Amino acid sequence: MHSLFVTGRLISRALFNGIHNFSTATDPKLQQKTEPHLVSAVCGFSKERRIQRLVKGQFGDDAWFSAKYKSTDVLGVADGVGGWRSYGIDPGEFSFHLMKTCERLVKLGRFAPTNPSELLASSYYELLHNKKAILGSSTACVVFLNRENSTLYTANIGDSGFMVVRRGRVVRRSEEQQHYFNTPFQLSLPPPGYRADVLSDRPESASSDNFPVEDGDVILVATDGVFDNLPQNIILNELIKCQGERCASRLQMVANSIAWMARSLSFDETFISPFAERAFANGINTIGGKPDDITVILATVAI
Repeated sequence: MHSLFVTGRLISRALFNGIHNFSTATDPKLQQKTEPHLVSAVCGFSKERRIQRLVKGQFGDDAWFSAKYKSTDVLGVADGVGGWRSYGIDPGEFSFHLMKTCERLVKLGRFAPTNPSELLASSYYELLHNKKAILGSSTACVVFLNRENSTLYTANIGDSGFMVVRRGRVVRRSEEQQHYFNTPFQLSLPPPGYRADVLSDRPESASSDNFPVEDGDVILVATDGVFDNLPQNIILNELIKCQGERCASRLQMVANSIAWMARSLSFDETFISPFAERAFANGINTIGGKPDDITVILATVAI
C-alpha cells in the first residue's frame, strides 16, 4: 500500500509540472497564431523513490525550461552530474541555474534566434562570474524554433538530446558526446583547486544543427534517463501517436507515458536497456535499466 501511495504522489508531482507548462500551450492567443509555433508538454521524475520537494523546472538533478520571445520558441533540458554529491555539492543546483539563466536571457531577448550554442555559453559564463559560486557540472540540450524561417536550431553538449519525428520516421536525432563510456561532455564549475581534476568542456564545443520543420513534426527533448532506458523503437511508437497534435492535453498524455515507461524500465533488473547494450559493447557485463532522473519535453510544430 505504501508503494502505491508513493507512486501516486510521484505521478501527481510529475503531472503538476507538465500541466503548468501545458497551460501556456493552450493560451487562446497562441492558438490563434498562424505563424509556426510549438505546442508543448513536460513530464519527469526524480530517480529517488522518496517524495521530494516540488520545484518547477526540476526533476531530481535534471532541470528544464520553456520560453518564447518574439519570433522564437525555446526548449531546454540539463542533467546535473551526480558525482558532485560525494563532495557535499548538490548536483541539481548547477543544472537548475544553468536552465533558469537561459530562460531569463530568452525572456529578456538577450540571445541570437539562430544560435542556441551562444545562449548556453552566455548562461554558463554568467554563472562562472556570479558573485555567489554555483558549483557542479551538467550536460545540456537547447532547441530553438525560429518562427520567421520555420527552422529548428539545436545545441547539445553531452548525452541529453533531441529527436524529431515526421510522418512516422525519425528525421533528426542528436548524437551523444562522450569522452569515454558513461562520461559525457559537460559544462563544469568546480570548487577552487579542483579544476585540473574535473572534466570541463567549453560551451562552444556543443554540437549544433539546423533544419527546416514542417507542420505536425514531433520534437522530443530529453535527458539521458529517457534515452538510456527506452529503445528508439519504443520512443518512436509513442511519438507517432501525437503527430500533428495541437491539443496540449493529449500531448501531455504521451509525455506522461514516455516518462513513466522510462522510469519503470530504469528499475527493471532484467531489461536489456540501451545503456546495458552500450556497456556490453564497452566490455562491461551488465543487465537491466539505469536508475536516473528523467525529463521529457514533448512538442509539436503547428503551422
